[in-house]
Amino acid sequence: MTHRRTSRRRRARTLTAVAIAVAGAVAPAAPGASAAAATASPCTPGATYGPPLPTQAVASQLIRGGFNFLEGPTWDQRTGTLLLSNMQNPTGPQGVQPSAVLRYTPPATFETFIAASGSNGLAISPDGTRLLAATHDNRTLSSYSLADRSRTTVAANYQGRAFNSPNDLTTGQDGTTYFTDPNYQRGNRADEQGGRTGVFRVRGGVVSLVDNSLPQPNGVVLSPDGKTLYVGATGANTIVKYSVLPDGSTGDRTTFATMRTPDGATIDCAGNLYWASYDEGLVHVFSPSGAQLGTISAGRNTTNAAFGGADGRTLYLTSGVSGGGFGLYQVRLNVPGNPY
Repeated sequence: MTHRRTSRRRRARTLTAVAIAVAGAVAPAAPGASAAAATASPCTPGATYGPPLPTQAVASQLIRGGFNFLEGPTWDQRTGTLLLSNMQNPTGPQGVQPSAVLRYTPPATFETFIAASGSNGLAISPDGTRLLAATHDNRTLSSYSLADRSRTTVAANYQGRAFNSPNDLTTGQDGTTYFTDPNYQRGNRADEQGGRTGVFRVRGGVVSLVDNSLPQPNGVVLSPDGKTLYVGATGANTIVKYSVLPDGSTGDRTTFATMRTPDGATIDCAGNLYWASYDEGLVHVFSPSGAQLGTISAGRNTTNAAFGGADGRTLYLTSGVSGGGFGLYQVRLNVPGNPY
């Protein structure tokens, strides 16, 4: 979910801030929302799904533009809304990018849900009560209560050394969370990772290293059965995968696919992957075997994607808009997404 930065894809390109009126109040839960809806999955165990795309080249539709830089969309089933990060240009002597979590209620309502969240990638916890966030403001992995927006730290550092700038994350049904740590939002702060960018795992409060040999790891996704972890290495134009063992640890790394500037990603109930290409302004769709099934176009500089909607078949994309700024896009697909 997606990997977001005003370098590379957030590479110190100065994105001109385009003003947008975003209300500061938090909206009440959607009518009819219930605790049961928080964990309900659109995926049917044992189901056989057909082709995910209606055609090999699909175009998405712009919902709304005028944002500065969007990232990290994730669907909240409890309220029937989409949460996403809106990042601003770097500020202050440390060059850190301010960020807020926005909430989109279909078909057209946007509001600020968490001001000054410091977030990039987002994911809903398996029990549906918390928002997990890759937070570059203090270089940690954080958790926000969806009830009162209070913040706690999930992963503060690795072996006493600060992360670069946590970027994206994915979490399993057992609560094991994997996150990427490129240096896109590190700004002018000290490098405490020895020049390396990495992938980490946090389980039961313990942070472990998955891999620190990938150049600029970005999007990260678990397969629906939780047995495979996929990571996009933006600096290598490659998507890799690892087997996941019952204790959450990972096996050897293998190459899954190659594509230009892989950014954020998501997955559907059939295990098909939807990976954003920042430079191309496309989402590449891959089968579980790595075969390319087609593409979805979305403006320019696409950063991330997430499934949502009442039936899980609406794919939301964060991407640049012609003329400047960023926007939220959507497209209806054939296979429902696998929620976090």
